[in-house]
Amino acid sequence: MQIQEEKKGAVTVLRPAGPLTQQDAEQFKSRLLAVRDRSMGRFVVDVAGVPYVDSRGLEVLAEAHDELVKSGQSLKLCAVNETLREVLDLTEMASLFEQYEDAHSAVRSFL
Repeated sequence: MQIQEEKKGAVTVLRPAGPLTQQDAEQFKSRLLAVRDRSMGRFVVDVAGVPYVDSRGLEVLAEAHDELVKSGQSLKLCAVNETLREVLDLTEMASLFEQYEDAHSAVRSFL
């Protein structure tokens, strides 16, 4: 899995590319937590390049959410495709994440 990182002011945008599956889940989680530490929780995950997630991918997203909640923050997702939105809805996990249409909207939510 490729994960691009872009700074937009004080906010970091992560852009994973490829399915979020067991094979890449730990790499993604490590990167997510490292960015969280460097950005004081001001980051967004742009999932436009994630065609689907498996159960481990969902667990990683939930674990990241839990870690952020402990420090009074939330995991912000943007560009959630129809497949991922359906999976989040079916698993009743959609409400865990702040969701935005695009990275610009998500970054502005920190203002």
